[in-house]
Amino acid sequence: MVNKAVCVLKGTGEVTGTVYFNQEGGKPVKVSGEITGLTPGKHGFHVHAFGDNTNGCISAGPHFNPHDKTHGGPTDSVRHVGDLGNVTADASGVAKIEIEDAMLTLSGQHSIIGRTMVIHEKEDDLGKGGNEESLKTGNAGGRLACGVIGITQ
Repeated sequence: MVNKAVCVLKGTGEVTGTVYFNQEGGKPVKVSGEITGLTPGKHGFHVHAFGDNTNGCISAGPHFNPHDKTHGGPTDSVRHVGDLGNVTADASGVAKIEIEDAMLTLSGQHSIIGRTMVIHEKEDDLGKGGNEESLKTGNAGGRLACGVIGITQ
């Protein structure tokens, strides 16, 4: 059973980062790490469906959504598995990540291993933006950086 994973985020600009995933037993996945080069404020943070970055972050496809739900926030009962809400960058453009998520898993049918982590340009409205795009993407805007989630020791 896989219980540790890592993702190195790279983009076309200065945004880079490393995200670690740790899951013990049936417990929630702990997501930690740091992203630099962001504009200060909130940025959407999601697991996307495909581990394909051949055409930059766009080829990662939509949010990982194996249960065919609408977009939501990380504490909502109706959400994509990949909906992790926002990370907040400080005045120097650094976002420190400390998230626990019960929907993510590192093993089994709906594992996030081999999928892509994406940091977005704008704040995720958590599906409450009142329009169709909000229910798909949270209006989080462009993809600043991404990376494939892989198994680590």
